[in-house]
Amino acid sequence: MMIFITKNMPASDPNATERTTSPNWAKRVGWLLLIWSASVAALGVVALGLRLLMGLLGMSR
Repeated sequence: MMIFITKNMPASDPNATERTTSPNWAKRVGWLLLIWSASVAALGVVALGLRLLMGLLGMSR
């Protein structure tokens, strides 16, 4: 069970917000995979750009 209390409510307040439902793990994992995939793709684009630039400058094997 997870309890979320806002800053304005003291911990002893009986009206403090209580959350009993489990978080949507599939949605969180989906976002994690999306962000990871986007970062790997961006890294690949940067690496390809550097490789092309180095080839144009004659720095290839």
